[in-house]
Amino acid sequence: MGWTVAIGIDTHKDAHVAVALDRLGAARGTIAVPADGKGYLSLWSWAQELGEPAFAIEGSGSYGAGLARFLVSAGAAVYECERPRRVDRRRGKSDLIDATLAAGRLLQEAPLPRLRGGGVREDLRLLLLERRGAVRAHTAALNQLQAVVVTAPAELRLKLAGLNGHKLARQAVGLRERPEETIVRGVLRRLARRVRSLQEELVELDRELEAIVSKLVPELLSESGVGPVCAAQLVVSSGDPTRMASEASFAALAGTSPVQASSGLTQRHRLNRGGDRQLNRALHVISLNRVRWHPETAAYHQKLLASGKTPREARRCVKRMLARYFHRRLQEIPALALTP
Repeated sequence: MGWTVAIGIDTHKDAHVAVALDRLGAARGTIAVPADGKGYLSLWSWAQELGEPAFAIEGSGSYGAGLARFLVSAGAAVYECERPRRVDRRRGKSDLIDATLAAGRLLQEAPLPRLRGGGVREDLRLLLLERRGAVRAHTAALNQLQAVVVTAPAELRLKLAGLNGHKLARQAVGLRERPEETIVRGVLRRLARRVRSLQEELVELDRELEAIVSKLVPELLSESGVGPVCAAQLVVSSGDPTRMASEASFAALAGTSPVQASSGLTQRHRLNRGGDRQLNRALHVISLNRVRWHPETAAYHQKLLASGKTPREARRCVKRMLARYFHRRLQEIPALALTP
């Protein structure tokens, strides 16, 4: 460790509280600063007066994101710190207690992870966030459009019969007004315009995602079943490759590691519902594509089915295998080690 003072920070929307501990765990001081540029500078100056600081920030991806960026740009050693566990809450809860626990984590043998995100990864995260919202809104608009058609007057319903999705939207956007059907036709036109607008937004987002990942990780795009969206999610969720000490830890992050659910003579595993569900979904999409188009994965899938696995169990095994494979693959891409 090159630092001499551990600074634990409990972050909030309007203010941050910091506690300093020396290498032996003795308290060196506390400070509360506003969550703005002036407060960040005050915290940095205070920490430097105490020695060579390292920072453990709770909420570095939310309320502490601005502070984390400031400290990284200043050249400080900054680490992510999770919320205190329930067992750590037995002494009570306050901002000072949480900040002290964060600083104490830096003194433990198990190292804290470096910050995840920032730079290109943060750009990809924001694009994926926007895309998920656009997909949900697009699906909702299509469902609403279909629901209005079901209850529309008979003549209008007959005109739009057999159409769904974007074909229905194209037809509905051109509906003419009629005195006896002013409301229903107006609703259909507006919903159809919403569908088309969201579809254009999704096309633009996919274009931006593809431009970034094709430059950053062309190795992932060359993999069977991996498109721009899945490749971007792999990059965002994995973060710094050194965060994943083993392929088992990556599988746990992705929620593909089976969970023991044995009791007595019954020995079984259940579905892991934890982890990063977006990463889990990306591996699910990749597995569906590879089972269909990738000979080795298809052969493995058939072997699982032949051994008595159900189709659902076989898919889970394929996802676990893919987590093992992509953990190794991500470690081999030089650009990711250099990308914050």
